[in-house]
Amino acid sequence: MTREFQKPMLQPSATFDWIIGADDPATTHRLAQETSWALLDRVRSVADPEIVERVVQLANGRGLEDVAELWSHAGAHSLAGVLWRLYLIRRIAAGDPEGTADLFRRGAAAAITIDPVVAGAAEPVTPESIAALCDTILRGVFAGDLAIALDRAAAYCRILSLGSADLADSRDPHDDAHAEHLTKRSLRYATLAEELHAGARRWRDGSLD
Repeated sequence: MTREFQKPMLQPSATFDWIIGADDPATTHRLAQETSWALLDRVRSVADPEIVERVVQLANGRGLEDVAELWSHAGAHSLAGVLWRLYLIRRIAAGDPEGTADLFRRGAAAAITIDPVVAGAAEPVTPESIAALCDTILRGVFAGDLAIALDRAAAYCRILSLGSADLADSRDPHDDAHAEHLTKRSLRYATLAEELHAGARRWRDGSLD
């Protein structure tokens, strides 16, 4: 999809205050579509590594609040929806770096597919290498092949799903409540993986909203 937009600016949260609480789902959907395509098209057309890095780092600061207001309710069939999911998994990793690295190591050890290779985390897997992987995936969205970035993110989520399930199994005899929480987390990661994989397919065939 090719569109003409103004150069994206990383605005403070107040810029988007008027969007909050919008009652019209059609308006919310249109805003999500327009802002996501504007960001992607403009960053790609400028091809400035500094701008790409600023957009990637939205996940690490208050800029994510702006992204959430605009895109968090967007469906996985849309560009806004898949971009939101990528920013979300980056923020989750930043919020629990040690735990996320542990889940990835467990999941990679349990995987019988090429998902660890597709995801491409540097060895040894550490909180730093997981953060670097998430950033690399986001950079690929704005300075590479978006479908490949989504496939890598889907593989990453499948690995974390396996890791969460493995940890849940090890906790069953000791903490049923925590094991149940981890099982639900595994299902959420599996759902994210399916949505991101479907997003990659839609990007390739031109049907991503």
